[in-house]
Amino acid sequence: MTTAAAAASYYAGTYPGRPDQVRRVRAEVAKHLAGCPAADDAILIVSEIASNAILHSDSKDEFFTIRVQAYPDYVWMECEDLGGEWHRKPDGDRPHGLDIIHALIGPDNWGVEITGDGNRVVWVRLELPQEREALAEQESRARLADA
Repeated sequence: MTTAAAAASYYAGTYPGRPDQVRRVRAEVAKHLAGCPAADDAILIVSEIASNAILHSDSKDEFFTIRVQAYPDYVWMECEDLGGEWHRKPDGDRPHGLDIIHALIGPDNWGVEITGDGNRVVWVRLELPQEREALAEQESRARLADA
């Protein structure tokens, strides 16, 4: 994907809230991000947030929306579902989808927001590899300076 193409790259799709739709989400996002160096991680992330919308929100058997925008330095992803109760996992429980996302991108590059009409938007910012390497180097230098 060229930088110019990445700057203008936007995808949005609304899907029925059924488990078989996660496969469709992955396929559409894979097509959209073809050539993007972070495509594999982005596909994993949208798969996880789409699954959560289907399993853990009022979107089950209704609908949810996936939005993906590729920029030169990162990919922005959102899953908007119909909201509902959010059940946190017990401490010490096995890792779940958001734990995988957290491990891939860190604590500050994802979040959850509630819209005015009660929908829930899970958003994720995935840095592209060259940007991740630069951030890791900055963090390493900061740790050395603090030592």
